[in-house]
Amino acid sequence: MGMPDAEGHGPPDGLPDLPPEWGRVVVPDDASALAEEARQLRRELRRSRLRATWRRRLGLTPRADGRPPLALPVLILVVAVLTTLGGLAAVTWPRSSRSGGSPTVVPYPAATPATIGPLPALDLVGADDTPVPLRALLPAVILLVDACACADRVAEAASVVPPGVSVVTVAGGRDVRPIPSTARAPVRALADPAGGLRAYLHLPARPGAATALLVDREGTLVRVVPVLNSVEEYRVDLARLAG
Repeated sequence: MGMPDAEGHGPPDGLPDLPPEWGRVVVPDDASALAEEARQLRRELRRSRLRATWRRRLGLTPRADGRPPLALPVLILVVAVLTTLGGLAAVTWPRSSRSGGSPTVVPYPAATPATIGPLPALDLVGADDTPVPLRALLPAVILLVDACACADRVAEAASVVPPGVSVVTVAGGRDVRPIPSTARAPVRALADPAGGLRAYLHLPARPGAATALLVDREGTLVRVVPVLNSVEEYRVDLARLAG
């Protein structure tokens, strides 16, 4: 028989003692008072049975030997594959244009500002097919004329360079096109058969346009004009070459 609690209440006759941590247990006279607790208990049991059913169907129930279920690695692999496919779809899915279907036009790069790096130590080809170290001609205004003759741009450069600054034209292939020199600044015509300068600068040739490189006597590229339209685009930087 159970011992009575502090209020003199004990377990009903014929029942064993209840754990003390349960506290006082009151059994109502009307079973309907436990209807809410019964509904909660039935709901929890239904959820437990549903989880157990789905784990059994998906093969996620641990095996009898205690090892992880066989379907768990497969489920992880499926989730990883679906995540990867979703990322690829998001990247490759065609996007509608907000501009009414008109293509986006990326402007050709303008002149680069300030110091951008060293001139590579390249040997180009002279008129007599002999190698010419490009750094031996510094300081210089180098005009890449592999996409056009651009005689006007060459004449402009020769007319404005300070004393002591060379004007060098670089054609493509092994075709050296001599250009008449002026009294102020002789023009040295060279060729770049391997296209080393453009490859170094990552600047493709644009038909009908020259590219201007301004290099000081230390071999530093102080200005690059990818598409040269006028001498005014680099006139202010010429003083840095003569210094």
